[in-house]
Amino acid sequence: MTQITTKPSPLGRGLSALFGDADASYQPTPPRAHAAESEAAKQASQRVMPLTWLQPGAFQPRRHFDDEALKGLTESIRERGILEPIVVRLVAGTQESFEIVAGERRWRAAQRAGLHDVPVIVRALSDREALEYGLIENVQRQDLSPLEEAEGYKRLLEEFSHTQDNLAKIVGKSRPHITNMLRILALPAPVKQMIDKGEITLGHARAIITARDPLALAHEIVKKGLNVRQAEALAKRESENPQIHKRKAATKQDADIIALEKDLERATGLKVKIHAQGRSGSLSFYYHQLDQLEVLVKKLKS
Repeated sequence: MTQITTKPSPLGRGLSALFGDADASYQPTPPRAHAAESEAAKQASQRVMPLTWLQPGAFQPRRHFDDEALKGLTESIRERGILEPIVVRLVAGTQESFEIVAGERRWRAAQRAGLHDVPVIVRALSDREALEYGLIENVQRQDLSPLEEAEGYKRLLEEFSHTQDNLAKIVGKSRPHITNMLRILALPAPVKQMIDKGEITLGHARAIITARDPLALAHEIVKKGLNVRQAEALAKRESENPQIHKRKAATKQDADIIALEKDLERATGLKVKIHAQGRSGSLSFYYHQLDQLEVLVKKLKS
């Protein structure tokens, strides 16, 4: 194992300084139990270590690793090596096992590229600091999907009591951007899946957030291949025309009634018609011979 250089850690000055943010107003306060870790963080160093010593981090905000993007990064690493060290922390109770805090994509690509050793920066971080570091690093690098980014913002706000204004400064985004990203988390799960799969874009998602039935609009966007502006117009038409929802409800009701008619026809052997009027209605059986009526009456009595 070869040590390359030694750098003092900026953790004592807060994550703003750690990420090179000119605004150093944010300074996370580590729990007292980790005071020794915070002091040790000042001794963080860059070094080279075996790839096998590293393992995925417990606080990785990324849920998906795009295979095509990994292929491109793998080729780059084969040609030029890893230009930016992977940030790791020592796994408690071990000496040669390190958890990745930031840089899991580089680690995965390095494996594909056949590297045996990788450059790392070892930092002594508490669980809280590791989570914060990983989320902010990924957001600043724009390495996350829209949903991963939104979920990262939500965790930073809820678990670390950030305000949206403060969070915007830390990650270098505008407050409206933070607000808009958080809003997509309110979409139905199937719509979120469509975002993750790339079937609809973030722009499409924003256009239908306030719709009465965002899932139906999302399907229509995909079916018709609508762009964002067309999706916005579609959402506007839906909000201005309540009859659309009445027609949708009627269509669903018609389908349910037809299914019931078919069930009754199979059970009785007669043609059946249900006349629905809101919550009330009538039921008609059609027979051609009296013996058909007699059979129906017997079934109803049994």
